Amino acid sequence: MHDIVPTWVGTTARQIARAVRRGDTSATQVVADHLDHIARADGELSAFRAVRGGEAIVEAEKVDEQEDLANLPLAGVPVAVKENTPVAGLATWHGSAAARTPVAEDDHEIVRRLRGAGAVVVGVTRMPELGLWASTDDATGVSRNPWQPSRTPGGSSGGAAAAVASGMVPIAHGNDGFGSIRIPAACCGLLGLKPGTDVVPRQLGAEDWFGMTENGILASCVVDAAIGFAVLAGRRVEKLVQPGRLRVAVSLTSPVAGVRADAANRDAVAAMSRRLAEAGHDVVGTALSYPTALGLQGLATWFAAAAEDGAAGRAGGRDLQPRTRRHVALGRWVQRRGYVRAADRAGWRERMIGFFADHGTDVLLTPALASVPPLATGWARRSWSANMWSNIRYAPYAAPWNMAGLPALVVPAGLRPDGLPVGVQLVGPPGSELLLLAVAGQLEMMAPWQRHAPSWPRVGSPVG
Repeated sequence: MHDIVPTWVGTTARQIARAVRRGDTSATQVVADHLDHIARADGELSAFRAVRGGEAIVEAEKVDEQEDLANLPLAGVPVAVKENTPVAGLATWHGSAAARTPVAEDDHEIVRRLRGAGAVVVGVTRMPELGLWASTDDATGVSRNPWQPSRTPGGSSGGAAAAVASGMVPIAHGNDGFGSIRIPAACCGLLGLKPGTDVVPRQLGAEDWFGMTENGILASCVVDAAIGFAVLAGRRVEKLVQPGRLRVAVSLTSPVAGVRADAANRDAVAAMSRRLAEAGHDVVGTALSYPTALGLQGLATWFAAAAEDGAAGRAGGRDLQPRTRRHVALGRWVQRRGYVRAADRAGWRERMIGFFADHGTDVLLTPALASVPPLATGWARRSWSANMWSNIRYAPYAAPWNMAGLPALVVPAGLRPDGLPVGVQLVGPPGSELLLLAVAGQLEMMAPWQRHAPSWPRVGSPVG
């Protein structure tokens, strides 16, 4: 029989923070509710690498002791941090024991900002080794999608997405080098924001994957995503402004030759195009093309990022998974031949900035994924080629926007015929993060989506 006691599990970050600021509840109670839910749920979903039970309660008590909570936008909100991001007192795993670094003495700047906003870190979420893959598993566990546990929640921020979609936390930190926030968001029916270059502090891996990796947020509703983004960016939380009439370009073209979005993803783009037109925007098809050279440059950069992380001491040589060792070896090969060039990335960025400017385009709408999320299984034990083919076939749409350093947001767009969620991707020019969120807010108001996976969270009645 289900517990019928009211709980803060399942409520939004905004609701929690408002209640804590008003004194309607305590951060300690909110965090305790979420820790109880994590204890029951994570055995099935394997979203967390480590849970900070007692430490999180102590942190929550310190929030409650603060005299002035009015300026804490995340007062008492339980959050999860991706396991490649230092949290004081915890080892930083980077996705496997072979890549683990010692216990961190200090918080990463992102963690410092979250805590400074009143959030309580309840644990660190799982990712694939070195963040290289679009599914999340290793020898210690397989992270599962709350919508269908037989499917992956995506990667590399797969644990974060599973945690939010199941209500274990209302929002979670993630980071995105080639789609690692947006792919899990699409897999799990969430919003996933990758900010543009130099908006949020990075300090991730070796040289931030050549400047392509960004810290961002996963959330179940637009207002929570906006609050989380503001905190990470060190900005004052402001109400989103309803956008005026925008020009929205729509493209189904895949960045990978021979890979095409399936019917469910094409239908999602069509449905969101109609909704945007209903909202008063000018929606036009575009013949956006991705040069063949961009795909080759992207692959070379992906390989080289793995090699850089290995050279920086974040890898354990032969102890790494075979698929990762192959990736690292290829990265060293492309680096020796000079195939990874900043000028190539800069050229693509300028071309895409020009696309928005020359066509008067405010937002680009694309599919988020090309097909159904892969099965949740032991991908870490499978061959490099099997992993590569799986990743590229189902998630080709994200990487170009890391190469360009432009903001990109995945928005829930309904359900596939098989019951899994489907999403779309919104991309904008530099500085358009709030515009993308505002457009998502319009879409949410017109057709609210289901914030959690069916039957989750398995607790009593959410407060509020």
